[in-house]
This record gives sequence, structure tokens and C-alpha cells, in this order.
Amino acid sequence: MELRTRILPRMLNSEVETYLKENDLIIVPVGTVEMHGGMPLDSETVISEAYALKMAEACNGLVLTGLPYFYAGATATGRGTVQVSIRQGIDYLSAIAHSLLRQGFKRQIYISFHGPAHMTCSPMVRDFFDETGVPILYMDLTMQMLKNAADLFQSIDSFHAITVGAYQIMNRLEDVPLTTEFFHQKPQTCKPFDDIFGLAYQSAAVGYCFGAPEDHMSTTAIPDEAARKRLADEGQALIESLVKRMDLPHIAEQMRALETYNHENEEKYPWMPSAYRKKEAAGRQ
Repeated sequence: MELRTRILPRMLNSEVETYLKENDLIIVPVGTVEMHGGMPLDSETVISEAYALKMAEACNGLVLTGLPYFYAGATATGRGTVQVSIRQGIDYLSAIAHSLLRQGFKRQIYISFHGPAHMTCSPMVRDFFDETGVPILYMDLTMQMLKNAADLFQSIDSFHAITVGAYQIMNRLEDVPLTTEFFHQKPQTCKPFDDIFGLAYQSAAVGYCFGAPEDHMSTTAIPDEAARKRLADEGQALIESLVKRMDLPHIAEQMRALETYNHENEEKYPWMPSAYRKKEAAGRQ
């Protein structure tokens, strides 16, 4: 079907209803607003939104944008960082997931490029399945990059390129400032604690905050518009390459097949939380 836009907040209600007659897939980028060196505070939100848009194009999905305020983590020392607790984020995201299901989006894919986002997204996804029996998916984009694109991710400069490329994809390239003052090569002030930071997945091992603004994120020099455009083109190509490697049509079909598998298990094991809740709900009707 022809779509004027894939970004749900920009669509007409009638356009959404027409889409839902043919498909039920939506991608939800979960972001942050936090100090980020020489990049805007919402850079990790924009990265996730850019990936979501390219992913939606690859599998005929829609994108729910406008979710930038979640747990930031160690960047809370920055006065531009908006810090929302993990529990608050889980509850808010769960409310959105339940709304989307009622609207007709049975296949929901939550994504984030922010390291600590798994602490919000993964619990929500698992609890949602126990509550509804519907398998929604969380994809950690940093994990996908390391798993499927290690050959493309040559250095930290590749990360900067992806950041700038994301702003280009979202038609916001001019929001990336021209700057040379945020390039640092000093070790992070918290580096002495790397041994205990690595005892759990990403930022989930122990509580801490960065001791200096340059701890997150050293930013390559962007002295002029030409340099910014070169980074943007490189980054957009990296994003598009990784999305292609993800094979979104396969993931979308696997989600549909998994739903059938789960229904079969509910028949065999009526004490599963989702099956039990459905039986309780039927008994109240």
C-alpha cells in the first residue's frame, strides 16, 4: 500500500485504520535526553528513530516516535539530562504497549541505541507476554551492531558518523552543531571501576554516575558543513547496511509464527500466566 508517511503521529487516523486492514506491525524507538558531548541531548533518541524508520521501510511497518524521556543512567550529572526511573519507564512503556495492542498492532518491535535501555524494555516485554499472551519484541541496537556489523564498526568515529547520519535521515542535520571543542582522549574518570562494571550486561551491574562531562561522549571534530555532510553520508550508509543485515521481513514473519507457537503452548499448559489470565477473564464475562 502507498503511505504518505510511516511515522504514526504524522498520519491521519483514517490512514492508520487503512494500514491496519492489511498489516499490524509497529516499531517503537525508545530514547533518552542526556548530555552527549558535542551532540544534541536527544542524539540517542534520533539514532533509534532513524533506525526505526529504515526498519519500517524494510518490513512495511509504522513507527511510533516521540518517546525520548526514559532512564538515562550515569549521565545524570549533566544538568541537561532528564532522568526518569527504570520503574517509571517500564510502567509508561507498558501502558503504550497495551494501547497499541488495543488499536490493532499485535506485532510490536521496541528498539533503542541507548545502553541501559534493556533495563526498561526487556522487563516490559516479558511482563506484557505474561499479561496478554502476545509476544512483542525488544531489539538492542548496540548488540545488533556488535553482532551483525563488527566489520563495519571500525572505530568510535563510526559511532559519531551513525549519530550524524541519523539526524540526516530524520531531516534534522542542521541540529548537529559545528564544533571542535568536545574531542577528548582522556580515560573516563570512572575507568578504575571497569572490573565491577563488567559483571553484568552493560549498565546493569552497579550504580554510578560519570564524574566529568567528557566521560560521555567524546565527539569527533566537526569544523564545517562539509565535514558534517561527510559524516552524515557515512553514517546513513552504515545504518542502512545494518538494517539490511537484520532481515526485517524474516523477523516480522518469525513474530507471527511465534504467536502461533505460543497459542499451542497455552492449550497444552493452561497454568501459563497468559493462558490462566485469559481463562479468568472468560469466566468473568
